[in-house]
Amino acid sequence: MTDRFQRITPFLWFDRQAEEAVHYYLDTFERSRIVGETRYDRASAQVSGQAEGAIMTIAFELDGQAFTALNGGPHFKFNEAVSLVVNCRSQDEVDRYWERLSAGGDPRAQQCGWLKDRYGLSWQVVPEELIRLIGDPDPGRAQRATQAMLKMKKIDLAELRRAAA
Repeated sequence: MTDRFQRITPFLWFDRQAEEAVHYYLDTFERSRIVGETRYDRASAQVSGQAEGAIMTIAFELDGQAFTALNGGPHFKFNEAVSLVVNCRSQDEVDRYWERLSAGGDPRAQQCGWLKDRYGLSWQVVPEELIRLIGDPDPGRAQRATQAMLKMKKIDLAELRRAAA
């Protein structure tokens, strides 16, 4: 793990796809790695319905942010009440993360920079400039940028700039 202390770590519940999902996310984000894993022993396997020896948890980092993934069974599913935000510095970054994270996901769940990946986890792929445009001190510019954003799935910075102007 990194030298910095992270008090709060997102804990992601999967049915049995934790390892697959973690590798998918590691391939998506730079500076990412697996930190450790635990496996189900006989007692925990009996209680959970998972196979003895199967991965129970995987501690990992995405771009330096710590997470834990759990193979916890089918009891709980992700929903849009919680999402992970990917802050992007450019349209190229928006495009890259959007294409990667939305591949195989639910296209109906895509709007205003939000998407749902193939595992059901919600993400917001947001260019830093978006916040400046929709929060512009000129209310007309802010309103035009906001109205343009509301019509988008993936955020298009050039279109937002045109709308704000």
